[in-house]
Formats: sequence, C-alpha cells, structure tokens
Amino acid sequence: MNRDMSAAVARSWDPDEYPALAAQADTWMVDRPLAGMRVLDATPVYANTMVKYAALLAGGAQVTVGAPTGIPADADVLRRLPDFGIAVATPADLERTYDVVLDCAGAHAGVASRFGYAELTRSGLERYAGCPQPVVMVDSGLVKQIETTLGTGDGFLRAMVQLGHPVRAGAPVVVLGGGKVGFGVAAACRRAGATVTVVDPRPVAVPEGADWVDSADAGGVAQVVAAAWCVVSATGRRDALAPLAEQLVGGRALLANMGAEDEFGAGVPAARALNGKVPVNFVLAEPTRLRYLDPTLALSNAAALELAHGRVPAGVHAPDAELERSIMAQVRAVGTLAAELDAALPSLAGPSTPDRQDQRP
Repeated sequence: MNRDMSAAVARSWDPDEYPALAAQADTWMVDRPLAGMRVLDATPVYANTMVKYAALLAGGAQVTVGAPTGIPADADVLRRLPDFGIAVATPADLERTYDVVLDCAGAHAGVASRFGYAELTRSGLERYAGCPQPVVMVDSGLVKQIETTLGTGDGFLRAMVQLGHPVRAGAPVVVLGGGKVGFGVAAACRRAGATVTVVDPRPVAVPEGADWVDSADAGGVAQVVAAAWCVVSATGRRDALAPLAEQLVGGRALLANMGAEDEFGAGVPAARALNGKVPVNFVLAEPTRLRYLDPTLALSNAAALELAHGRVPAGVHAPDAELERSIMAQVRAVGTLAAELDAALPSLAGPSTPDRQDQRP
C-alpha cells in the first residue's frame, strides 16, 4: 500500500469505520492478488473514497481514477491523487484497455476492459444492457442497501440542515420512488418526525407511519405534491418527473433530487431545485458517511478479483451471495454499524427488489 495514502487514511478514520475495507487491505497487502492489474475506478471522488483506493493499491493494482463529467467530486482530493501514485484519467487514457473497470452510473461502459465491469448504481444498468462481457451489478445485492437505505437517508437529513432547511416534525415530505434510495430517505424523514408519502407504481414496502400513493393516480399525486413542504425525487430514472414539471415549478415545495440523473427534467430549471438538481447530499464534504459506504466499496473492489479470476459469466449479474455474506459478517463483527443493522435489517429486506427504484412515478 502507498504509505502516504495509508497514513492519510489513518489520520482521518478509525478502522472500525471501515472494517470490510480494512480487512481487505490487510489480506491483499500479503496476497497481492491484483498485482500489475490496470483498474479504472469511477467511484465519486471524495475524501472517504481514498480508503477504497488504499485497498486496491494494497492488492497491487495500478489505479486510474475516472472522474466523469456530471458526477460530483471533491476537486481537492482529485488534485492530490497523483501524490499517492494514482493517475487521474485524461480523455486519451479512456481510449486504452483496462483489466477491470469499476464503474459508476455507466460512465465508462464504453471503455475497453479485458475481464469485465462492476457497476455501483442502478442508474448504470441500462448502459450495460446487452454487454457481451461479465458485469457485476453491485447495486443488486443486500450490501448496497446499507449505503442506499441507511447512508443515503442520513446524508439527506444532513444535507437539508446544511442547506438551511432541516426536516422538522410534521413537515409533509413526498418521496417519488419507492426503491432503496427512496425508502431510505422516507425512513430518515419519518425518524425526524415528518409526515411522509411515497409515490410509486406498486404498493412497495414503506417505512412505518408513511403513506403510499400509486403513481398512476394522477389526481392523488397532484394532491400530495400540492401540499408538500419538500418533494424528493428518487426514481433512478432521468426525466422521470418531467410530467410534473409545471406543478413543481409553480408550487412552493422545496425540490430535492436524490438520484444520479437529472430526474426533474429540462422543464424544471436548475435554480428551482436545491443544489441545482445535483443530488442534495453532494453538497456535503462527506455525502455518505464512510461507515455506510464501506461494505459497498469493499464489494466493488472484490468484484475486480472475481472478474479477473473468471468467476463471473458474460452478462449482468448480482454479486456473489457468499461474498456478500462475508462482507456483512465483517461489518457486524467489527464495525460501528452492528447495532444499527440489527435494528434496520428487517426494513432493509423490504425494498430489496432492485427494479423498484427504477420506476417512473
């Protein structure tokens, strides 16, 4: 592992905040399973992403970071990466072939890869449909629900505080999209005491005390949106809320996007939505706390090894179940999340069907 990066990580976080990545780095430092492999990583670049890079470096990988346009990043962290032996991709670099591409939002689906791809987000799935190479859909497993359900909800509440609009008891919040992200935001708002309505095409599991409205019920949707203090988009689909643009622009509700794409569409000006329609948690220095990201980032790294060893057949596949169980066991045994997981796991099991997040409201 790059000693400077190891020291930077140690200064910023305790190992019990990233038990899965810590165990991965310790093992890989001895085994060096990625020695000489060229890895392109598109994980959103923030300070806590360095813990992911540290594990890859410990495994011997040659890491290039692709920071795609449209995906928020910390410019200071990007500037410092070469100091740690990590290249930041230029357009010419993206014309090269990598051994493995660890992607986000399908940004590098067109980059050549010898062994295949691992995709972090549900929104990237359509870019890999029909891919003739192996693709691990990290979003599809239980591990990712820790980030998207617990971490994203926590990030939403923190972001609203930073933006000057804390979620208060009794505030009517409408969440469009009942998948993992929407469920997490809705659950966090309920914990804050808000009155929550989830809009989705199907009667999805909603947090205790929240209401559900069928997105096909145009009148019902219009009614709850008109009464909302805040409308949150979490469908996982670009332009999903475009049919509601006129009402959203003309209304008084705060508009918050929590999807990787612009879910409000061109009819809603960037200035009308919080954080310019960029996911509101990206206003934070740490959009998702490391303890929630750790299992997902470790799984993304582990997917590189699965792909390199030929353990993933062609096409898009969920993560290996045994690998996920191993990561969950590490988190429960060592990490700070054990008690929270015990309380939340029944809820996490509710919206586990991955395509629920990807429905139009």
